[in-house]
Amino acid sequence: MENNMSRAARRQSAPVPNGQPPRPPRPRKRRKKWRWLAAILLLLVIVGGVMMSMVLSNVKTSVDKMYRSAKVTKARDVQQVLKKGEPFSILVLGTDTGALDRDRTGLTDSMMLITVNPKKKTTTMMSIPRDIMVAIVGHENTFPQKLNAAFPIGGVSSTILTLQNYLNVPIDFYALVNMGGLEKLINQVGGVKVVSPLTFTYQPDNDKPDVYKFYKGKEKFEYAADGKNFKTYTTMNGYAALSFSRMRYDDPQGDYGRQLRQRLVLKALLKKSASAKTLLNAKFMSSISKNVQTDMKFNNLTTVALKYMSATKNQTSEHIQGVGDMYNGVSYQMVTETEKQRATTLLRKSLDLKAKNTGTQFGGSVPALYAYIAEYNLNMINETLDPQ
Repeated sequence: MENNMSRAARRQSAPVPNGQPPRPPRPRKRRKKWRWLAAILLLLVIVGGVMMSMVLSNVKTSVDKMYRSAKVTKARDVQQVLKKGEPFSILVLGTDTGALDRDRTGLTDSMMLITVNPKKKTTTMMSIPRDIMVAIVGHENTFPQKLNAAFPIGGVSSTILTLQNYLNVPIDFYALVNMGGLEKLINQVGGVKVVSPLTFTYQPDNDKPDVYKFYKGKEKFEYAADGKNFKTYTTMNGYAALSFSRMRYDDPQGDYGRQLRQRLVLKALLKKSASAKTLLNAKFMSSISKNVQTDMKFNNLTTVALKYMSATKNQTSEHIQGVGDMYNGVSYQMVTETEKQRATTLLRKSLDLKAKNTGTQFGGSVPALYAYIAEYNLNMINETLDPQ
């Protein structure tokens, strides 16, 4: 007993180095707890990594299903463009042929050239009239044709080359979209909100009684499944958004009015879906894969998702303005050189490219047999549409 007490006393009276009291030994139980906690965290990281790997694998599978080469040599090295984080362009072609069968069926009645500039944080959407008179590259012997016929006649490659030559603007990627499939995509993001540019009533299907009423300057719209008992909504589901964007004949601006409403819906969809979280969502990408085909690969998509999303915050909506003209009983859209140049200048500037003259008159070369049509077209434009 005395020995034990004397030992304790000696410990208390022993000199302390540097005048600091000795540190008490760490309890072994705490070390065990920290080890368990570290093990649990490591397990969570491993499980999370496996789950993320599975999600990315599913996303990659969906993107691989969408991929279809444009089968054309691009105007520039698009892989380097994305690698350097430079602005890029994508041609969006909309078709209403139902499910995409990966072949050339149906006209592309909606055409939009979109440029994405991450430095300026801007996205520019340029709607292109489907009825522009063109000579389809690779199929010039079919001249004259409307631009929307380039896809069923010559495929994506002819469409890209014709429009690229017409505007003298590089097209880096394309996306062929089943417009009917947009219904599912809009539903996936929980609907969209759009301010209507005009007041109109629209019945989506003549065989059904349902009716929509949209109001100028308002997000509010009404819907009656029976055509009589209307209810008010502010968020459009996919069916409402398609109805809003499809109406054409009652719009004072005709097809240009429809293009505007399509851009409004697309802008709203981009705002809801433009995030790495959404673009890398397996369920969302699975839905897209059934309604879109594109020449963007998985690594392109991940680059865009991680580096370019800030550009979607500021969106500019534009269109090329043409004027209707009849030739041999067929209605075409004629675009003046001044208007073409305006579009070319705007698009090249949005891509941070040097200013250049706009492209060729018809995109492709006009056969000598039809040279008189080209002359007629130029005279009509210069004398009637673009007087100096």
